[in-house]
Amino acid sequence: MTSARAGATGLRPLAARFVTNPESFAPDEAQQRIAGWLADLAPGEAEAWREAMTTHPRTGAIVSGIAEFSPYLFDLIRLDPVRGLRLLACQPEEHIATLIAQARQEAASAADEATVMVALRRLKAEAALLIALCDIGGVWSVAQVTAALTDVAVAAVQCAVRFLLSQEVERGRLLVKDAQHPEEGSGLIVLAMGKMGAGELNFSSDIDLIVFYDPDKGQLSESVEASPFFARLAQGIARILQQRTGDGYVFRVDLRLRPDPASTPPAVSVEAAMNYYEREGRTWERAAMIKARPCAGDIPAGEAMLSEISPFVWRKHLDFAALTDVHDMKRQMQSFRGQSEISVEGHNVKVGRGGIREIEFFAQTQQLIAGGRHPELRVRPTLKALDVLAADKWITAEVRDELARAYDFLRRVEHRIQMIADEQTHTLPADREGIERFARFFGYADRAAFAADLLRHLNCVQGHYERLFEGDPTEPEKAPDVDYGAGPDDARLIDQLRRLGFKSPKTVAETVQHWMAGEYRALKVEATREALHEFLPNLLRGLSRAEHPDAAVNEFDRFLQALTRGGRLISLLAQNKDVVALVALILGAAPRLGDMLARHPQIMDGLIDPRFFGAMPDRDELSARLAATLADADSYEEFLDRLRMFGQESLFLIGTRILSGTVSAQQASTAFGDVAEGIVRTVHDLTARQFVEQHGSIKDQQSAILAMGKLGGREMTASSDLDLILIYDFDHDNPDSDGKRSLHGAQYFARYTQRLISAFTTRTNYGVLYDIDMRLRPSGRAGPVATRIDSFADYQDNEAWTWEHMALTRARVISAQPVFQKQIEDLIARVLMRPRDIDIIANDVLEMRQAVADEKGDSDIWDLKYAAGGIVDIEFLAQYLQLIHAAEKPGILNVNTMQVYDNAVKLGVLASSDADILRPAARLYQNLTQVLRLCVSETFKPDTAGEDLLRVMARAADAPDFSAVEARLRETQAEVRELFLKLMQARP
Repeated sequence: MTSARAGATGLRPLAARFVTNPESFAPDEAQQRIAGWLADLAPGEAEAWREAMTTHPRTGAIVSGIAEFSPYLFDLIRLDPVRGLRLLACQPEEHIATLIAQARQEAASAADEATVMVALRRLKAEAALLIALCDIGGVWSVAQVTAALTDVAVAAVQCAVRFLLSQEVERGRLLVKDAQHPEEGSGLIVLAMGKMGAGELNFSSDIDLIVFYDPDKGQLSESVEASPFFARLAQGIARILQQRTGDGYVFRVDLRLRPDPASTPPAVSVEAAMNYYEREGRTWERAAMIKARPCAGDIPAGEAMLSEISPFVWRKHLDFAALTDVHDMKRQMQSFRGQSEISVEGHNVKVGRGGIREIEFFAQTQQLIAGGRHPELRVRPTLKALDVLAADKWITAEVRDELARAYDFLRRVEHRIQMIADEQTHTLPADREGIERFARFFGYADRAAFAADLLRHLNCVQGHYERLFEGDPTEPEKAPDVDYGAGPDDARLIDQLRRLGFKSPKTVAETVQHWMAGEYRALKVEATREALHEFLPNLLRGLSRAEHPDAAVNEFDRFLQALTRGGRLISLLAQNKDVVALVALILGAAPRLGDMLARHPQIMDGLIDPRFFGAMPDRDELSARLAATLADADSYEEFLDRLRMFGQESLFLIGTRILSGTVSAQQASTAFGDVAEGIVRTVHDLTARQFVEQHGSIKDQQSAILAMGKLGGREMTASSDLDLILIYDFDHDNPDSDGKRSLHGAQYFARYTQRLISAFTTRTNYGVLYDIDMRLRPSGRAGPVATRIDSFADYQDNEAWTWEHMALTRARVISAQPVFQKQIEDLIARVLMRPRDIDIIANDVLEMRQAVADEKGDSDIWDLKYAAGGIVDIEFLAQYLQLIHAAEKPGILNVNTMQVYDNAVKLGVLASSDADILRPAARLYQNLTQVLRLCVSETFKPDTAGEDLLRVMARAADAPDFSAVEARLRETQAEVRELFLKLMQARP
């Protein structure tokens, strides 16, 4: 507790120690919220709060800021006003210690698990509010805040461990010397990893634990088998801490840093762990062990294990392979970034450029390199490691100070992000207004002031990070001493290609020989061939990591053949290893993008544009780009070609950003959707004008395009079809068009719709624009391709099945005149807000889910859409909640699944604990789906997937390796399926 105690100042209460506070954005809203809350309190409590806020103006500003910006913290104040008053009057350093001591005492005397869970959740709630107040009010430094959060986490884990072991002692399954301290000599080792191990937990952090056991140290009764016994203990620890109850949760627990988590039980024996680390432990696991600390269980056994594992972590002599691994870790983190500036909106302060992880990596990798020979570097906290690096002259004091200031700033930003809704997120709001609000919550006067400080720190970190190992003589990877132009008869070249992993090295050698001989138009100039030779080793290494390395070489061969003038592009690749790595990644991991690049190499120009790797273009910017692309098209055919070129280039560039990790899955979904909407509106408008020229118009005619499915829900991927419905109307008394080739009402719009579909699906030199699916129209394939609005309304009112109304929850008008759009939206809302029989809807949903499982199967965890507990379960549940609640709570309606869950929690129809399972699951599925839709054309098979693809997936899931992704996916799908069945069968 020493770190958290360090800020005590006299005996002044917390309320008198505040020195900073949020700035208001919408003060009237905040005051209205506070007034409503105070009106509901008992008179004495309300008066005490008014006095506290009046006597100490910063207290009033902090409470106002919390009411305005942080639903989570305001709920903590609102739900227990006496607790809030108690905290304002306390000495925080002493109070946090008292809270922990009380929780330990209550857990020790608890008769059952439920009582322990209540005690720990009360500890977390009060500690979270106290720590937040100390952070927002500037009472504690970042180090004190993170130390206090870590102290609470360690105490919670220790209480859970002691209770579970005591239960086993009572059952006679575990023999101990001291029943009051059953963990002593038990052989149970709980290592705190990551930020918890280093004493640096963030505000809404998961806690990373590894549970080991040494059966030789503990004494189990003869009938008890060690592996299942300790595995159940590990599961019990996670259950006590993370299970959602009416009192919330304590900490989310991640046990996936253990060796090979997809194949091992939750607790691993020390012997098995040591064998694993000696045999196949990876560099990232060495880096992770730097922060490992025994936090619960048999502490001496944990210390002994860390001592035994020390040679794995701290190597006396750094071999070349290990240093290569360190550089490879840097390359994996250092995704292709172009020359753009770091963004503010939507920036991830943890893993984004210039973020917290780069500072941590900066310190950890140098610790790995030198810690074997310099024991003083073996420290856990990041700032302490920077201090030691500076003291030992590994870095300058100036670098240490700049990184330390940036670390302090970014950690405070991270905490403030997480205080909003208690979510483990590190991403700033994606729009200017969101940043403006966040800046005020963070205490800045406006966005501009916050952005200036943020960019200064991010750019500083990125600069130091990019120079990491600069000048190290071992950094450049030596090019192999082979003649790439020698062809398939050169034994050394063939051996080199075989060692890289190519299946047909002679064929690859022959292809490369064609390049070096200048047989293609783009390679006729000697300087261009020399430039190609410069980056060829890096290119071949990158392509060798593909799922099908030889096919990736063929794609690059097609790319070179298609180039008309290659000098500028080849020179760019020769000068930039990052671009070479990106091209190799595209060709090796994403066949869809590789095919586009091979057929139309000019789309590479978009990667060179410095604007591209900045903030994602918004809808207005995309519309402007589309208009510029189409501006001087002088024929319908050229118009279609240019439209497809714009679509292909946009898909390529967005997909590239997914692969490089420079956009989130949600940002990519929005971008894919914005591109599709812009194209749909353009085609809708052009087709309508052309059709009127040929057939005239019908009096008062209107047409609208209704987006369904992924486009309607703003969740598009690179391979999404467009699920569309065309709805029309006209003057029913004058149903004939007034052109020379007049058509009658329904026929007019049927022909018009066919023309519209043809504009999307006709294959030109640039392929097909989008596949169009209109099966969600009334009566499906059997119905007309276009639907008059009154027929649409009648069908939805009288004939539509439950599944069709579920699909209607994602319907969104994306192209129409405003009045007609409003008419359709009102119609849809009226249908969805109809009172319904809950039992009928629930039974229909369950039957439909079973029918989908029978048709598609639900046992393959990598079929993210159809797997039990997968995307379909999450979407069906969101649609079910809307149908059964919209009549009384229309605010639940939204086309986006994640927003539906947010709305459901706010309206009280979904427990926060349930949403806390569904929202992270939806994010995980979305992250992985974006990658798989980009990179895999058929079923994903991990065993045959390329190394690059597995790395991209691990990054997308924010996991250390693919085994952790698989373990998390299994756990998530099991949780979602259990919750789906519970909510479907429990009638509100």
